[in-house]
Amino acid sequence: MVIYDLSCEHGHRFEGWFKSADDLVEQQQGHLLNCPVCGSSEVVKLPTASRINRRHPKEDLSPDKLSDIEGSLREKIYKYVDDNYDDVGNQFPEEARKIHYGETEQRNIRGTASQDEVNELHEEGVNITALPLPLVEKNKLN
Repeated sequence: MVIYDLSCEHGHRFEGWFKSADDLVEQQQGHLLNCPVCGSSEVVKLPTASRINRRHPKEDLSPDKLSDIEGSLREKIYKYVDDNYDDVGNQFPEEARKIHYGETEQRNIRGTASQDEVNELHEEGVNITALPLPLVEKNKLN
């Protein structure tokens, strides 16, 4: 798994997770990458000074091990969100606006929104963050 800092033609910065560097290039060339803020498909990789700190130089960092680490991290993120955010479901855009404009109490919320609704919220200055979709085990797919 490779994580890159990305930017669209309008300067919106976001993070992308890819299977490999080639996967990023293929998605860019196929215009499959879209900015989560404005939907632009003109996305470029930003230069970064990232590195991996390894306590044990001989530690196994095979693709399977990295995949396990990613899955564990996602699980922790989703557990934190489940424990600390109110689920407002598809009422998320409406509730986010109410909080932003002071019509209801300030609180952490989570829910669902379409790309158009996300774009509208960003245009209004409502600060929201999209989470990557949770991993689904292949044996649980229909």
